[in-house]
Amino acid sequence: MRITLVTRIFLPEPAAASQRLGALADVLAERGDDVTILTSRPPRARARDSVSFPYRVRRWPVLRDRSGAVRGYVPYLSFDIPAFFRVLLGRRPDVVVVEPPPTTGAAVRVACGIRRVPYVYYAADILSLAAVSAGAPRLVALAVRRLEGFALRGAGRVVAVTEGVADEVRVLAPRVEIDIVGHGVDSDVFNDAVEPEAAAVDAVYMGTASELHGAGVFADALRILADRGVEPRVAFVGQGSEWEALRSVVSDLPYVSFEPPVSAVTAARRLRGAGVALASLKPHGGYDFAVPTKMYSAVAVGTPVIVSGPPSLRTVVESSDLGWACDDSPHAVAAAIEAALESPPSSRRRAAIASWARENVSASAVAGRVARAVDAAAGSAGTQGIGDRAE
Repeated sequence: MRITLVTRIFLPEPAAASQRLGALADVLAERGDDVTILTSRPPRARARDSVSFPYRVRRWPVLRDRSGAVRGYVPYLSFDIPAFFRVLLGRRPDVVVVEPPPTTGAAVRVACGIRRVPYVYYAADILSLAAVSAGAPRLVALAVRRLEGFALRGAGRVVAVTEGVADEVRVLAPRVEIDIVGHGVDSDVFNDAVEPEAAAVDAVYMGTASELHGAGVFADALRILADRGVEPRVAFVGQGSEWEALRSVVSDLPYVSFEPPVSAVTAARRLRGAGVALASLKPHGGYDFAVPTKMYSAVAVGTPVIVSGPPSLRTVVESSDLGWACDDSPHAVAAAIEAALESPPSSRRRAAIASWARENVSASAVAGRVARAVDAAAGSAGTQGIGDRAE
């Protein structure tokens, strides 16, 4: 079967979307499918990475923000407009898989509708709610929501990473078929056998820090600890719209460092060498259903986490004894950091945390479930145009 995956970022860029689609592409290629990835050209720093794939990867130059991310409406469109023509005029696939943002989904819906090719929408996120949480103007948020509904309703099938995401999809596209596939991390890279980095730190924040994550709570907590004379070695590794704001809060603390994004292999080593990993999600912003995948990457290597966020996120950590969970209070986070410093993880505890991750967040298992949804879409929705499915 010929399958095309359309995603604005892909390996070797270190991001959850890259890992998610990379795992899916591997599963599809291993079973004999003819897979093509339509994606963007990575930044120069990542373009130097030597990566070979058992499938075709077709890259296109795009606009990026100051941090190097393909983020924002103009950068999105710099990928989406060419993607429309690449899907429309390229070799005809049997099915297409598309990632958010909804502008990409809308472009794929129209192109696939013209060619009468079914597509699967990989709902790892609900961007219209993210826009509200980020404080976007009401008209902008409404436009994004309508565009997202348009992208979802045309899909032959939608795969959702959580039940919460599936609930939001049902609001936007009541009649679409949904498969809940879960979150996953690459267990070949993120596992408790990875060699920890020698220059270990007490805590590490690994990944994106945007207005949706609320990572500022960690910087504020470090200021509280500094006033108490507590000086944990903390590394923030990644990028995002809140990066400079975080840096400004703790710029005078010499034991806190900020570093650019690293490869997945390096991220695994950094996480494995840390005493605890930091992850957050801004609560009460209409986005409480989400889960920061950086948390799963940490527990996959056996590193406990300090999680700040809404009750649903804290429940995951508390119910499985994965670390410390607290609300978005800097004082609560500061107390959690102190507790982590006083109780460094034993090898036995690391092994238990990693065992939970193997059983619950394996990327290959998730990719297998997505592959079955792709098969279902290819077999049942290949003759419709751009009208809403089943409506």
